[in-house]
Amino acid sequence: MSLPSCPKCQSDFVYQDQTLLICPECAYEWDPDAILLNDVISVKDANGTLLCEGDKVTVVKDLKIKGSSQVIKIGSKAVIRWIKDAKDHQLDCKVDGVGEMIVTAKFVKKA
Repeated sequence: MSLPSCPKCQSDFVYQDQTLLICPECAYEWDPDAILLNDVISVKDANGTLLCEGDKVTVVKDLKIKGSSQVIKIGSKAVIRWIKDAKDHQLDCKVDGVGEMIVTAKFVKKA
């Protein structure tokens, strides 16, 4: 069985003690199941509602499209294809009338 490297120091010398994994180099102990639960990306819309992949959203303000003269109008509907862990553009959406775009979550609300 291959154990993951230490999340704190990236050491490969990790061993298991019951349900915990332990790194002998930095003495860090962690539960591998808890790490997986914390890795879930949480993105909230303009109203603070948690967004998930497949959710339908609407745009809350007119958005200019970079490098184009097009504008995504307020009220345009979109479907979230996947969520990224980024600071600026978190949502990869398919916007009606425009196509596929990467949009910032604070400019949409859950429909």
